[in-house]
Amino acid sequence: MVGRRPKAKEAQPSRKRPNEENDDTVEPPKSKKQKVSHESHATVGGIVLTLGEGDVGQLGLGEDILERSRPSKVDISEDIIQVFAGGMHTVCLTSKGEVITFGCNDDGALGRDTSEEGSETLPAKVELPSKVVQVSAGDSHTAALTEEGKVYIWGIFRDANGLMGMITYKNVQKTPVQFVIGSPKTVVVKIVSGGDHLACLTSNGEIYTAGNAEQGQLGRVAECFAVRGGRKGAEYLLTPGIVRCRRSRGRKSSKFSDIWAGTFDTFAREAESGDIYAWGLNNYYQLGIDDMENRFMPERLTSFEGKQWKSFASGQHHTVALDTAGKVYSLGRKEYGRLGLGKDCEETKEPTLITSLNGTGCQSISAGSSVSFAVSNDGVGFSWGMGTNQQLGTGNDDDVYEPIKIAGKQLLNREVIMISAGGQHTVLLAKDKPAEKEGS
Repeated sequence: MVGRRPKAKEAQPSRKRPNEENDDTVEPPKSKKQKVSHESHATVGGIVLTLGEGDVGQLGLGEDILERSRPSKVDISEDIIQVFAGGMHTVCLTSKGEVITFGCNDDGALGRDTSEEGSETLPAKVELPSKVVQVSAGDSHTAALTEEGKVYIWGIFRDANGLMGMITYKNVQKTPVQFVIGSPKTVVVKIVSGGDHLACLTSNGEIYTAGNAEQGQLGRVAECFAVRGGRKGAEYLLTPGIVRCRRSRGRKSSKFSDIWAGTFDTFAREAESGDIYAWGLNNYYQLGIDDMENRFMPERLTSFEGKQWKSFASGQHHTVALDTAGKVYSLGRKEYGRLGLGKDCEETKEPTLITSLNGTGCQSISAGSSVSFAVSNDGVGFSWGMGTNQQLGTGNDDDVYEPIKIAGKQLLNREVIMISAGGQHTVLLAKDKPAEKEGS
């Protein structure tokens, strides 16, 4: 198969709530029976639905299915508790802690042998040494977190010059390998993937990052070393390093309770204060900072003060944010409707409430390059943004400027659990609606 990147639609650029106690971090396991935990770990199972473009098998529907404009069921017999859409591949986590992948494997993103013709287009398991509790997917890489707090990765990171590598410079990691984070005693509780970077949150509230640093997304690399590590070499970027961040209210280093990664950005929530920090690309104000300057080190976001935030999702040039009250906000670039603020909206420099979702009450969000998604508390999926790749589930390729319900026969009697947006496709996790009681 000839390697291809996702279609370029736009030019790319060269509070868990704070506890009353002072320490909101997660204690590492004290015995083999005590496993890592984090509020982001999924437990509710369901079936996998895919839509959008699938010309390299990322829909998991076989080599003859090249596109779907409505959600279609993927033939997986296992109970799935988490799904992630990468650039051109899909990753699923079963309730038993096994990882299933399908899609483009040119750069090893599937982590398994696909030498048999057509095998990359159908779901199959990845060999891993331990039970997995969380997965993440980037443009050409995949990561898995085991119940012991260890991280395994496969695939490759890229930058503007091409292949960067994964463990070592320019190497393609075709099967899972342990990604050593910190010391042997370091326990990771959450992993998140950007387009070409990985961020890991440890049990003591530290953040480690690795991958592409060109837009500042690692938060630990000065701009002079951002391109392949400069004189320090690419291994400086590929070796996980700790993000240093001074607390806004004191001299001690910040400890964090949660992290999120976008295409070129990383967001983090400080454990004690609930303050939001971010670093990375800011050319369309997508960090909520009004100077359009990239941030190569963590910066506290004053534009996010006054609310308690549950999660963040970033596309190429925009960010979607969800607060603990279930309200959805957006900021950044306006084109193609990705902000969900109407056809005549302007670019926003701070989180702006999506009024058409006000009162809905949402539990999760997701963002692709130029698309956005939200899932309501009652299991309804909403989409908005660029319709070109049929990622929105509307049945056509029109752009959508305000959130619209995702429809289709596969959702008639099902609730959406989560949504993940990839480069040209979308993946949903859904479960059957509870049966109505007689006489109700």
